[in-house]
Amino acid sequence: MVVAASEDRSVVQEEDSSKRRQILDGARKVFMDLGFDGASMGEIARAAQVSKGTLYVYFADKSALFEAIIEEEALQHGQVVFSFDPARDADATLREFGLAYLHLVCRPGGGSAIRTVMAIAERMPDVGRRYYARVLDKSINRLSDYLRARVVAGDLAIDDCDLAASQFMELAKASLFLPFVFQAAPAPSEQRMAEVVASATRMFLAAYKAK
Repeated sequence: MVVAASEDRSVVQEEDSSKRRQILDGARKVFMDLGFDGASMGEIARAAQVSKGTLYVYFADKSALFEAIIEEEALQHGQVVFSFDPARDADATLREFGLAYLHLVCRPGGGSAIRTVMAIAERMPDVGRRYYARVLDKSINRLSDYLRARVVAGDLAIDDCDLAASQFMELAKASLFLPFVFQAAPAPSEQRMAEVVASATRMFLAAYKAK
């Protein structure tokens, strides 16, 4: 009996997770197509193929839905595969991080969350602040910690590692991210991303490599 009850709870949890995933996928599409202001709970329910009643069981309103999508974006950023081993060579680390970061922010559909947050941040500053802290600032801090380790090792000479981390991330996105996020250009090719990141790494190390 205990085993049967445990199995039943497992099935319910799987169904609950699947339904939540279904709702989030539908909401993401609606936010991408209509923006935050244009989206409605009715439209989201239709896109997710659930009733409005079911939708409200999982999320109180569209703000809660959008924040759940932002949380997923933060998790995706945290799962980017690159090594910040403090003993690792700066050139290889920066090139790999730059490419991994570009793949994340310039992936098809990847600019939609940023565009939507930018559109509502003035009216909903808490959402903008949370997005920045969970997604962008976290990447800057991880890179900054790595740079400090290389300064201690004598490989780099940097007075302000937080500033330097931000500078590298901007260099890596140069000419690629803004055209992409404003839909003036498609997602950049692998070759173009590699070229831009290689240039960014050379410029960064020319400025900060210990003499």
